Amino acid sequence: MTAITKLLGAAAAAAVLLVGASTFAQDAKKPAATASPCKGLEEAACKAKSECQWIVPKKGKQKPYCKLKAVPKKKVTQPAKKEPAK
Repeated sequence: MTAITKLLGAAAAAAVLLVGASTFAQDAKKPAATASPCKGLEEAACKAKSECQWIVPKKGKQKPYCKLKAVPKKKVTQPAKKEPAK
C-alpha cells in the first residue's frame, strides 16, 4: 500500500469517529422527557383536570385522547427607544 492510501484510510476513519461522537453529544444534551399528567386518562377524568383537554380527531382511525393544554407563549416586549441627548 502506498502512503496516500494509508492516509486516506486514516482520514476516513477519523471522519466516521467525528460523526459518531457528534451524534452522541447531541443525544446527551436532550432533557429527559417527563410523563404527562394527562396521558392515558379517560374522558371524564381528563375533563375534570384543568390542565388537560380532551381531543376528538375529526377523521381517520385515531381514537379520542387526553393531552396537556398548550401554554401560551409570552410576548417579548421591545424596550423603549431612548432619544439621543441634545
